[in-house]
Amino acid sequence: MKRNFAALALLLVATTPVAAQWLSLPTPGIPRNADGSPDMSAPIPRGADGRPELTGLWLPQHAEGSVFDPAKAQPWAREILEGNQSRYYQDDPRFRCLPSGPGLLALGGPTFGYRRIVQNPNLIAILHADMTYREIFMDGRELEPDPLPTWMGYSVGYWDGDTLVVESNGYNDRTWTHRDGLPHTEALRVTERYTRTDFGHMQIDVTFVDPGTFDEPVSALIDMEYMADDVMLEVICNEASENDGRWGGAISEVEEDSYEAPLDVLERYVGTYTGNWLRSNAVIEVTLEDGNLFLLRTPPYAEAEFTGTGRARLIPLSETSFECSCGLGFVFTVDDDGVATEVREVHVSGEWSFVREP
Repeated sequence: MKRNFAALALLLVATTPVAAQWLSLPTPGIPRNADGSPDMSAPIPRGADGRPELTGLWLPQHAEGSVFDPAKAQPWAREILEGNQSRYYQDDPRFRCLPSGPGLLALGGPTFGYRRIVQNPNLIAILHADMTYREIFMDGRELEPDPLPTWMGYSVGYWDGDTLVVESNGYNDRTWTHRDGLPHTEALRVTERYTRTDFGHMQIDVTFVDPGTFDEPVSALIDMEYMADDVMLEVICNEASENDGRWGGAISEVEEDSYEAPLDVLERYVGTYTGNWLRSNAVIEVTLEDGNLFLLRTPPYAEAEFTGTGRARLIPLSETSFECSCGLGFVFTVDDDGVATEVREVHVSGEWSFVREP
């Protein structure tokens, strides 16, 4: 089939076998509860200068704000956003093995979402799993007024009380402002305010200013969690050729070629399925509404892949295989009575099994 799941756009490999050995080693210097678990509500750690210490491994847990409201963007940007959504986000810089720029700020999930902060009085570095990085200069310099555009931009920072303020510019226009596929221009300027609320939690208040994309500043509030006793595994990207049969297609094309599954068949798939995705337990809820199957996954892969109610639609390709509006494939296994016993989630890395709950 020429059109295939958007996840097949690239090969993402988290190098697990060797690095996973470290997962049994607790992180040194972590405050602990009586049972040995990390005390996430412990006081904020501070450096020798009295400033909050942000060093550590962090993962976004939730993001919301006006930047995610398409109505805030200008018509040209909304048109590109809608096109990206209809094509399963196949032009995401990640799927082209390119840096994501500001799109990494709110990106969660165990593959791309991890980022390690390394704090020094004169420089703060943020390291990402895809081996991109940011340098935040804390030595008093100012941003260049006419910078050379780059993928990750240029950043300077300073302290406002216990809040780290980071100002960035110099982004090229080949990245998105977030995973939903909203573009920006090279005039984009980003201000981040990092406030650690206790040992295990931090909030990032982000403001985006781009007169070429928005008529007024837009914002995002990102909740971060400290990943104690965990490691960040590198993500290796192998870009697929546009002529090898794995690119192309849109949701509308899938709908035109879809299989008309009988209603009694669809009813057999309704239920709750549990399994594991990478290092996270996950739950898939399958429901039936107006003759269509819908899927709700907790946690989602990325917020943008499940819009509106948080559900994604399953479009039948056969009685047991479905293409999802989230860009993945799902294949149900049934018993002799035709009742589903599991659903397999199809990624380029293979199939992940979720067993149906009784």
